[in-house]
Amino acid sequence: MQKITPFLWFNENAEEAVAFYSSVFNDVKVLKTVRYPDAVPGLGGKVLTIEFELFGHRYVALNGGPKFSFTEAISFVVSCDSQEEVNYYWEKLTDGGEESKCGWLKDRFGLSWQVVPTVLPKLLAGKDAESSNRVMQAMFKMRKLEIAPLQEAYEGEALVQ
Repeated sequence: MQKITPFLWFNENAEEAVAFYSSVFNDVKVLKTVRYPDAVPGLGGKVLTIEFELFGHRYVALNGGPKFSFTEAISFVVSCDSQEEVNYYWEKLTDGGEESKCGWLKDRFGLSWQVVPTVLPKLLAGKDAESSNRVMQAMFKMRKLEIAPLQEAYEGEALVQ
């Protein structure tokens, strides 16, 4: 059993969120749904929590109401091996959400994500500070991260405009 499980606080749309994540990611399993007891006025029978697994990690989606919302202080990183994978997750997760800079976005529920090519940390920890700086400067100009321009910046061939 996983020792620490993140709870994700939703405003009465936990079911919709888990269905959305199930449509985006190919490795999602709904493990358990807990409903409010019938004795709870106005909430009886509605979903309280949904425990789900995403790529082997457990999460709980909680219908907690409007009191709290997500901030960028917590985000999830999606590591991508190719530009096609970056494009796929960027398109899916920004649908109804909001793009930011440097590979960051908010999905339609306000949850923050970073869609990052696996090559980026290698480029940032490259052979010398000048190469890494060029990659960082190129990344700062991007919303969705593009592998080819990052690699070109690393090699000193071109800088992203």
